Amino acid sequence: MPEYSEEFLELCRSVTAKRPRTLIEHILLHGQVTTEELKDIYGYNHPPRAARDVREQGIPIEMFRVTASDGRKIAAYRFGDPEEARFDKLSGRTTLSKSIRDFLIGKYGSRCFIYLEAVDENQLQIDHRIPFEIRGNGISDAPDPEDFMLLSGSANRAKSWACEHCRNWIEIREPDICMACYWAYPEAYSHVAMRQLRRVDLLWQGDEVEQYEMLKERAMAQGKALSALIKKIIDRELKRKT
Repeated sequence: MPEYSEEFLELCRSVTAKRPRTLIEHILLHGQVTTEELKDIYGYNHPPRAARDVREQGIPIEMFRVTASDGRKIAAYRFGDPEEARFDKLSGRTTLSKSIRDFLIGKYGSRCFIYLEAVDENQLQIDHRIPFEIRGNGISDAPDPEDFMLLSGSANRAKSWACEHCRNWIEIREPDICMACYWAYPEAYSHVAMRQLRRVDLLWQGDEVEQYEMLKERAMAQGKALSALIKKIIDRELKRKT
């Protein structure tokens, strides 16, 4: 087991959020934690999100491969170089204060920035527009509220998955690439996770669900995917308008 400085251990002990603290305590005790252990012991079905939580607390985490109990190759996590730890207490989600949340709700309303739907403010989560792993809290020491966004739980999970599988996250790590991405600025973007795509996320809720079911039945009757039917309806309407 590696020996860690008291300063590094104190940083680990300062983490109170359950998910990152669970990973930290397991790694301190065993030297590593596998995705299999995270799922089977702690019930975490999205290990990269849990590892990201630890990084956002200023604690370096690195991934490597191990052999699972069934012989598969799976991911595992351990501490990275303690010298890369951030002890300034300005790192991670601990700085996402109520004032930033209130500013975003006051300016943009209680809605998800991705799905553009009204959401109860207690259900909204604050996230960095540009992933913390790529730019930290931003350029200045004091976090700028405009560097953050409000997301529903499902949107946050979708963004997390997309970012963690993006080549900019894995290899390049250029903030400017993120600034032009849908997942950071859905209101003005030129790519989606470095792919030349355009997307619209639609939700049907309340009385609208009946309309969704009708579209779904029509798509099945025509042997089409629902998205293909919606595109066809839009295309027909645009041609009719022109």
